[in-house]
Amino acid sequence: MNETGLEQELAQLQNVYTLLTEFLVNYSFQLVGALLIFLLGLWLAGKVAKMVEHQFEKHHIDPTLSHFSTNVIRLLIVVMVAIVALGKLGISVTPMIAAIGAVSLGAGLAVQGMLSNYAAGLTIIVTRPFTVGNTITVRGVTGVVKDVRLGLTLLSNEEGEQISIPNKHIVGEILYNSFGNRLVESHFNLAFDANPEHAIEVITAVLKQQPAVAQDQAMQVGINGFSSAGIELGLRFWIPSASYYQDKYKINLAVWQALLSAGVSIPAPARNIHIVEDTRRQ
Repeated sequence: MNETGLEQELAQLQNVYTLLTEFLVNYSFQLVGALLIFLLGLWLAGKVAKMVEHQFEKHHIDPTLSHFSTNVIRLLIVVMVAIVALGKLGISVTPMIAAIGAVSLGAGLAVQGMLSNYAAGLTIIVTRPFTVGNTITVRGVTGVVKDVRLGLTLLSNEEGEQISIPNKHIVGEILYNSFGNRLVESHFNLAFDANPEHAIEVITAVLKQQPAVAQDQAMQVGINGFSSAGIELGLRFWIPSASYYQDKYKINLAVWQALLSAGVSIPAPARNIHIVEDTRRQ
């Protein structure tokens, strides 16, 4: 029995060896040809993608649109080459494409939220309401755009924190794009006997001397209103988003020192005094 079983195993191994030999003899050239076609396609996809990216850079096209376009072109070339390589092996790709379509439909229904982010990302890339390096504010979140992907947009703030916003929360929302700078708005009171014109001149001179203040964007200093505490002055100017709070605090200190040196009186905040009568019995 042992010899019979051994003979059967040897016969099976012989059959496998024969099948492999026949397969390699009959299809070796197809396998080598398919592999060469696929490798050539990968090389061609990389070359074409680099050429397209170079053209985009030459014509100063938005980096986000450039990266998206080159990745799509590379993927399309790889897919077409893979289809050609499978055809070289005699494999029909029609049933495969139909199966992929059916699977994609089912997966699409299961990941509608993800697809909505991708659709919104494609809208952002095509319409370009902002680009990398711009400062945007959406849903109360402000940051500098670092990357725009199909599913999400990455921002960073002055502290270096990374903020990820799903693209579906950007498209269709009210979006503020202040490009590379961010607006500073400040208010404070002057005494009623102070000269507001002199204070405005002092503050304007300080803002013009500050290198962080954007001189190509109009700064505004004027009377914002009146209150019981005095004359309310308002300041509006633009500074780089990357160092927003650092520059803002430095400029506020310079304005304060300049007003004190110029003798501009700033009233102390009013204090409310409440008298509470003690009604407890002695």
